[in-house]
Amino acid sequence: MRRVAIAPRPDWRRRAEACGFQFHTIDGAPYWDESAYYAFTLAQIEHDLEDPTAELHQMAMALVDEVVGSDALMQRLAIPEAFRDYVARSWRRRDPHLYGRMDLAYDGRGPAKLYEFNYDTPTSLYEAAFFQWEWLENQRERGALPVQADQYNAIHEALVERFGELAARLKPPMYFAAVGSSVEDQGTVAYLRDCAAQGGLPAGQIALEDIGVSEDGRFTDLDDVAIGSLFKLYPLEDLFADPFGMELLRSDLQLLEPAWKLVLSNKGVLPLLWERHRGHPNLLEAHFDEGDELQPGWVRKPLFSREGANVAMRYPDGRLLSEAGPYVGPAIRQALHPLPAFDGRYPMVGSWVVGDHACGIGIREDDSPITHDSARFVPHAIVEDAAGRVVVEM
Repeated sequence: MRRVAIAPRPDWRRRAEACGFQFHTIDGAPYWDESAYYAFTLAQIEHDLEDPTAELHQMAMALVDEVVGSDALMQRLAIPEAFRDYVARSWRRRDPHLYGRMDLAYDGRGPAKLYEFNYDTPTSLYEAAFFQWEWLENQRERGALPVQADQYNAIHEALVERFGELAARLKPPMYFAAVGSSVEDQGTVAYLRDCAAQGGLPAGQIALEDIGVSEDGRFTDLDDVAIGSLFKLYPLEDLFADPFGMELLRSDLQLLEPAWKLVLSNKGVLPLLWERHRGHPNLLEAHFDEGDELQPGWVRKPLFSREGANVAMRYPDGRLLSEAGPYVGPAIRQALHPLPAFDGRYPMVGSWVVGDHACGIGIREDDSPITHDSARFVPHAIVEDAAGRVVVEM
């Protein structure tokens, strides 16, 4: 694994906007960064990333079955009591799910280590599934990458296939929703809607705040048509905390992602997995936080938190690196395993699962060991010689 500098394409912004990638720059700062790429060997991809992702996913799914059958475990995960039966019924019905992303620390040498699951509202999807593949193809055509260069990326095809499978399992009409003011979220749901159409699942798109509730408890669109199934790019825990979310308990609305995904979007699954798979090479030791002083060599994370907010890292020498944020409540402690540094930059590997299949990666890179919402997306490529070594010279 290497970080390789490469000249950005002169017309990449035009190409991005032509593809519908409107959030390549966010708040005036670059989000898409093609001034470098991460180079892997095929063995690193297959043995160090793809296989562990598949195994960790199966471990996580088995844990859901245990959690929903235990009120004590639901309580440990701070799942609201009013919604516990709702979450459990969702799992017992095997309400279908679409996708997820697990965040891994990986340096190309040792086993990838699981930081957390993002299984409810994972983002960086469009850029991972589509635009980094467009970058690869174009760079090969231009001669900037070897003609045999490849990419671990079957995400788009997997999404289209998965929507084809879901078409018969989701109640019509189907809608995709996100907060109307978020350009990134709206771009993500527009992409997913296109994937659904390619898979034979027609659907509408609506701003989350434009969804209404009828007197008989049905969720409706702007024309007061009852919505059958709803993909919502909005955290389940926030939806459940909103009075509007209580309407779900009397509604027959089918959610995508389903309610049982609340279990896997919760960092409390990390200590639960450690308790059941102690010493697993891809897991970091983790425990529920007792609220005492954070000891050296540990990281504290709230059960429900995103984009590095409210994370605190205590280094072995006592240094503390922490981020403010809006997330409060119960937390976990996870053994400190800092991200690797490449040229002063810290890459986080997002490994994608669609349905139940590992199918690709995307890399977000920060200038800090804590990955923030401002982290840049950097593409990757598989480039190796006959001996299986990374080769980047043209």
